Amino acid sequence: MGNALVDIMTRLKSDEFLKSFNLPRGSMTLVDLEQSNLINIQSSGLDKAKASGGSAANTIHGLAKLGLETSYIGKIGKDDLGKFFKKDIKKSGIKPVLYQSMSDTGRVIAMISPDSERTMATYLGAAVELSASDISTDIFKGHDLFYIEGYLVNNFELFSKSLRIARNNGIKTALDLASFNVVEEYKDRLCEELTGYVDIVFANEDESKALTGESPEKAVSTIAELSEIAVVKIGARGSLIKRGEEEVHVTAPKIKSIDTTGAGDIYAAGFIYGLSKDLNLKKCGQIGTLLASEVIQVIGPKLSEDSWKTIREKVSTILSE
Repeated sequence: MGNALVDIMTRLKSDEFLKSFNLPRGSMTLVDLEQSNLINIQSSGLDKAKASGGSAANTIHGLAKLGLETSYIGKIGKDDLGKFFKKDIKKSGIKPVLYQSMSDTGRVIAMISPDSERTMATYLGAAVELSASDISTDIFKGHDLFYIEGYLVNNFELFSKSLRIARNNGIKTALDLASFNVVEEYKDRLCEELTGYVDIVFANEDESKALTGESPEKAVSTIAELSEIAVVKIGARGSLIKRGEEEVHVTAPKIKSIDTTGAGDIYAAGFIYGLSKDLNLKKCGQIGTLLASEVIQVIGPKLSEDSWKTIREKVSTILSE
């Protein structure tokens, strides 16, 4: 479950474009529909690519491409972007559980600087209109794991109800903390939910520090005390993973990054896939790292079918080792 957004990946020729819209380089800025449309029009002459996105959607795409049966819960508009979003996830074999709104479909204009830094202008639109009243037990039937993005904590009634329905139906839950500023704002509520309602927590260095005030090495232990499995991603140094007394550090290969969009999301897909195959923490982390190392070498959070074919072969090797 997440904010259903269409990613519009836009390659900039220089950072002057960002200055013209007062967009801080490397930031994620919320914009209204008028501003979003203006940025899109002004960048019409640049190279662009479009894909269904949002944090949870990126993760569920990865799981579907690895061969798991998946569903996605979100809200879209009755516009062309909404039609595109639904078609794109169905094409990947994901079952859409999409509610519709009269508002425009949310979108992220992700502007990629020549040095691969990304700056995002986000119009949330219909995505944030998903409400607790939309959610029922029936949606969860037939599933083994519920994955939710941390951005939804700002709609706490929806966030809390969804986690409780999953738990009451014996479904494992996984949460990605999403953003350090989200964690800072909702720290107390997140900690309440982690204790008792979340089994797997994904965080990057900044998010883990915002939650615990500690270094990644200490934070992974603190988070593991609140949930069953804690994963702290530490960029080029790999990831730290802990469950009970078991703790591992999975290193990352040295690769030239083109665009880091979706790297954390796709890591979660690989890790969860490993868990679905009852692999140990190290192998789960290795599959997550494999996927993340592939996606940072392309523009945007999606990989080609050829790339997925190669990835599936490499995953098979990890499974057989």
